[in-house]
Amino acid sequence: MTTPQAPSSDELATLRQRYRLERERRVRPDGAGQYHAAEAEFGYYAADPYAGEPAGRDPLHDTVDVVVVGGGFGGILAGARMRQQGVQHVRIVEKGGDFGGTWYWNRYPGIHCDIESHVYLPLLDETGYVPEWKYSPGEEIRRHAVRIAEKFNLYPDALFSTAVTSLAWDETSETWMVTTDRGDAFRATYVVTATGTLSEPKLPGIPGIEDFTGHTFHTSRWDYAYTGGTPDGGMSGLAQKRVGIVGTGATGIQVIPMLAEDAGHVYVFQRTPSTVDVRANCPTTAQDVGADHDGWARERRENYLRIVSGESAEQDLVADRWTTSAGLLEKLLPSFRRRGDRADFEATYEVADAAKMNELRTRVEQTVTDQDTAEKLKPWYRYACKRPTFSDKYYPAFNRDNVTLVDTADTHGIERITEHGVVVGDTAYELDCLIFATGFSVGTSGIHSGKLPVHGRGGTQLLHAWAQQGPRTLHGFTSNGFPNLVQMGSLQNASSVNFTHVLDEQAVHAAALVAAAEAKGALFEPTREAEDAWMAVLAEDAPDHEWFHAECTPGYYNREGRGRPNGPIAYPHGACAFHELLEQWREESMGGILQARSATPPAWRPTAEAPNG
Repeated sequence: MTTPQAPSSDELATLRQRYRLERERRVRPDGAGQYHAAEAEFGYYAADPYAGEPAGRDPLHDTVDVVVVGGGFGGILAGARMRQQGVQHVRIVEKGGDFGGTWYWNRYPGIHCDIESHVYLPLLDETGYVPEWKYSPGEEIRRHAVRIAEKFNLYPDALFSTAVTSLAWDETSETWMVTTDRGDAFRATYVVTATGTLSEPKLPGIPGIEDFTGHTFHTSRWDYAYTGGTPDGGMSGLAQKRVGIVGTGATGIQVIPMLAEDAGHVYVFQRTPSTVDVRANCPTTAQDVGADHDGWARERRENYLRIVSGESAEQDLVADRWTTSAGLLEKLLPSFRRRGDRADFEATYEVADAAKMNELRTRVEQTVTDQDTAEKLKPWYRYACKRPTFSDKYYPAFNRDNVTLVDTADTHGIERITEHGVVVGDTAYELDCLIFATGFSVGTSGIHSGKLPVHGRGGTQLLHAWAQQGPRTLHGFTSNGFPNLVQMGSLQNASSVNFTHVLDEQAVHAAALVAAAEAKGALFEPTREAEDAWMAVLAEDAPDHEWFHAECTPGYYNREGRGRPNGPIAYPHGACAFHELLEQWREESMGGILQARSATPPAWRPTAEAPNG
C-alpha cells in the first residue's frame, strides 16, 4: 500500500475529529427507516416505462427443467451456463420487458458502467465481442445482455413483464411449483433465484413527498416523454424547467452534468458528497486490450479480480483508479485477502486512506471555482465508507450559473416537500420537476424481504427457517430443507467490485450442481452437517469491520449510520480463493449435498456437447 504525502500523527488526529463531526451532522434517528419502497401508493415510481402494456397471453401450466427468477446478468449467465451443460428447457422469468436487469431499468442520461467494460461485460470470449469504450454506456451493456440471451437461445421460453409470486416444493413429484402474477402455475425440477442486489428502487421518506404537483420520477425509470432526449442528452423538454435532484451517489454523479447542460436551472440536494475520482473514459480497440487471442477477456478479468481482491499480480492490465486504490478496498469488501500483523496493517491503512482522501479533496479545490461550493463538495470520511465514484464532468458542472448545490447536512436531509418544491432550512426551492437518484435497497431481494415466499420440505418457509439462527447455507447457494434450489447473490460466498465476474462463477457452480444431480439421478440439498461446516469456515476468520463502519458517515454500507455487524457474512479469504475452493470441491467430491431421489427423474440428461444457441 503506497502512502504518497503521508499525513503526520497530528494531522491524522485532526482528520479523525473532523470525520466524527461530519458524521454527526448527517446521522438520522430513523436510520434505514428514512426510505420508502416504491410500492403501494408509490408504486408508479417502479412502473415499466419501456415495455408498455404487456401483451396478453394464456397462463402456463407446463413443466420445465430449470426456472431462473430474474433476467439480469445473473439470470442470463445462469441460463447460458445451463445451456453449456445441455439443459434444454430453461425458463427465465423477468419483471421487466426484456433481459438486462439493472441495465434494462436504468437508462438515465449519462449512464455508464464504473468498472472497465472489458472485465465487466461477461462472456466476451464466448460471444466474440470487444466493447467500444473503456467504460461502456448503459445501452452498450444492455445490448450485450441481449446478445448473450440470443446466442444461448434464452428467448423462446422466457416470460417477460412477469413476477414470480411463490415457489413451493412438492414432495410427491420432487419438483418446484412456480406461480406468477400473470396466473402461471408451472413446475420446474430446479430453481435458480437471481433477483439481484439492485432491483428494488427506494425513495426518501420525506414528509409531503406525495404532495408535490410538479413532475417527478426515479432515475431507474427515467421519463424521456417528459424530458425529451436520450441517454446521450438533448433533453429539450427541460430547457425552461427548474429541476431538483435528490441523491449524489453513483447515479447522481452521472446524471447531474447532463441535467446541467439541458435544464433551465438545476438544484442538487446533497446530504453527503461522494468521492469523485478521475474517470478518463475513451474509445477502445481490440489491440488496446489485447483481444487478439482466445481467452483474452478471461485473463483480463482474472487479473482485475486478483488485484481488487488484495492478491498479487505481475501486471495490472486494467490500471485504473479502482486497481491503483485496491489496498483501500479491504474495508469495502467483506471478503478480501488479508495478511500480516493487524495493528501494523491498520496503521499503514489509515495513513494511505488519509493520503487518498486528501488527494480527492484537493481535486475538488482545483476544479470548483466557488470556494463555498467546493467546501460543501469535499468528502469528509474514510475512503471505504461509501462506494467510490468516478467522473470528469461532475465537478465542472458546479461552475455553471444554472447549477446550485443545496447542502442538507445540518438539517439531516430535506425537511419537507410541498406542492411547489422542496424546503431546506428556511429556504423553499420552487421546482417544476423533482428527480430521485436515491438508488436501491441494496442486497434486498424478494426472497429476503418476504415478497417472494419460498416453501421447502414440509411447507417450511425459508425466512422462517432462518429466523432463529440467521441464514444457513452451503457455499452461500443451497440450504437444507430446500432441494434443487440455488440462490445467487452475495450471501455467505464471496464479493467483488466487479459483481458480474462473481455472478458468472456462481452461474457455473449452479449449472454444475444441476449436471451432477442429473448424472447421478439425485437431488442436491446440503446436509445440516455440511451447513455447519461451512458456517464454521465463515466464522473462523471473519473480519472485524464493525468498528470501522460504526465510525463512517451514514450510508447503505453501514445501515445509515447504525453500523455493519460482524458475522458469517462472506467467505473471509477473498474471491479468488473462494472460486478456487468451489472448483476443487466440484472436482473432488461434491460432498454433503447429493441426496437420493424418490420420484421418477425427468427424461433429459446433460450432454457433453452443449448447444450455444
